[in-house]
Amino acid sequence: MSGLGGLNKSPNGVVISVVQLQLPVVETKADLEQQTQKIVAMVGKARRNLDTCDLVVFPEYSLHGLSMDTNPEIMCSIDGPEVQAFKEACIEHKIWGCFSIMEYNPKGNPYNTGLVIDDQGDIQINYRKLHPWVPVEPWEPGNYGIPICDGPKGSKLALIICHDGMFPEMARECAYLGAEIMLRTAGYTAPVREAWRFTNQSNSFCNLMVTANVCMCGSDGSFDSMGEGMIVNYDGTVLNHGKTGRADEIISAEVRPDLVREARVHWGVENNIYQLGHRGFVAVKGGAQDCPYSYMEDMVKGKYQLPWEEEVRVTDGTSCGFDAPTREYNG
Repeated sequence: MSGLGGLNKSPNGVVISVVQLQLPVVETKADLEQQTQKIVAMVGKARRNLDTCDLVVFPEYSLHGLSMDTNPEIMCSIDGPEVQAFKEACIEHKIWGCFSIMEYNPKGNPYNTGLVIDDQGDIQINYRKLHPWVPVEPWEPGNYGIPICDGPKGSKLALIICHDGMFPEMARECAYLGAEIMLRTAGYTAPVREAWRFTNQSNSFCNLMVTANVCMCGSDGSFDSMGEGMIVNYDGTVLNHGKTGRADEIISAEVRPDLVREARVHWGVENNIYQLGHRGFVAVKGGAQDCPYSYMEDMVKGKYQLPWEEEVRVTDGTSCGFDAPTREYNG
């Protein structure tokens, strides 16, 4: 299926390379510039490593490291020099790229932003992480929803970030909007290894969707990120998996969006993305299309509340050294 990790590319194939980038320490503008150049160089490595590659994916925190530093001096903007360097690298090497920045926000905390840039240097996805990894992360909750774009070879791409992938609703939304390939970038460390693996597979299987997933890798002297590049087929089969934890290793596979489309049309058993909205279609014409889920109805009403809501102890970031917020979310 994967054509030896993309070495033998089929006419309908999309070759994806995920980079288990070495975890950096970024404290100053000079550090930021140096790390930008490291990522640019790795774009070139990805192209030299596999000339069939269509898309290279860098992890969350690949530019800023895991310090959670919100210092405006090292925050980025969409029209800033770091993003411009990424655009130029994609043009030079004729490759699509997925990148991570911490984006300055004049109205609140910075956004954890993911960008997909095409081989012409144009931003095709600008995504702000919807579910920061609380209570550890200080980032403003995203307000762009989940953008979808036309990707290489006519594929449909979506991007989510790290903790987003622990919510089944996120992958379901990507598929519902038409994504055939979902990228998941992360900075996760070793304690999350098993959950990372099985959620990547379930996100694929439950939505008949290819997922390409990668974490930062190696140590920054405080944290040990795990790499764990995983490219998973639409039936949940792992096509390639970086299990060694080797920093800067590139994990690649060929995926077939045309077979995703075929499965979504022709599968009867376990076509779950369709069957969710057509319950029991053997018994009733077209299936039941109501919403039987209380949590969905309550969330739409702004009344989401767990039965044990009052007993939850961690409800802000004070346990991780952040001040309790006083500002309401305005969307």
